[in-house]
Amino acid sequence: MNDKLYLFDFDGTITNKDTLFDFLQFSFPQKYTSAFIKFIPLFFLIKFKVLSAGRVKQKFISHFLKGKSKKEIENLAQHYFEARKNIILRPKALEYIKNLAHEPHKYIVTASLGIWVKPFAKHLGLRLISTESDFDNDVFTGKFASPNCNYKEKVVRIIKEIQLTQFREVYAFGDSKGDKYMLELATTPHFRYFE
Repeated sequence: MNDKLYLFDFDGTITNKDTLFDFLQFSFPQKYTSAFIKFIPLFFLIKFKVLSAGRVKQKFISHFLKGKSKKEIENLAQHYFEARKNIILRPKALEYIKNLAHEPHKYIVTASLGIWVKPFAKHLGLRLISTESDFDNDVFTGKFASPNCNYKEKVVRIIKEIQLTQFREVYAFGDSKGDKYMLELATTPHFRYFE
């Protein structure tokens, strides 16, 4: 039996902001503001539970990235990581994760698309469970290849990818309602621990 499993939410937990908006704004500065304004009514409909966050998120991301090749998006993601890592990663989170260097079982579990979180996960030495992008012949279709990895879906994905019975202790870190079920899964939950 393994001792410990570490599960980290990404946006707002390891980072100090939501990388979905930050990544798109950074990558498409000319286009971003007008697109954001266009989507404000849809963001409001999420608040009133008229539309699902996953659907609106897919549409918003698609507006910028649909039709781009995997390589193009990976290049954007790498550029974003290099430019923003020293600004958006929380120092306390970095310190904590650095101290887990000898722990083999540690994951980012995020609703963000894996394609732009991957460089951060690699840098931090963490495995990645995320919302996946759908590619057709290496071109982004604008759709998700997996359900939005948030709320109960985080637990669904964790159970699918990790044999939880192997672990005596499960440490989970989150900062929002979307992390509720992941935190309930843990033997040691931490809410807004790195703030």
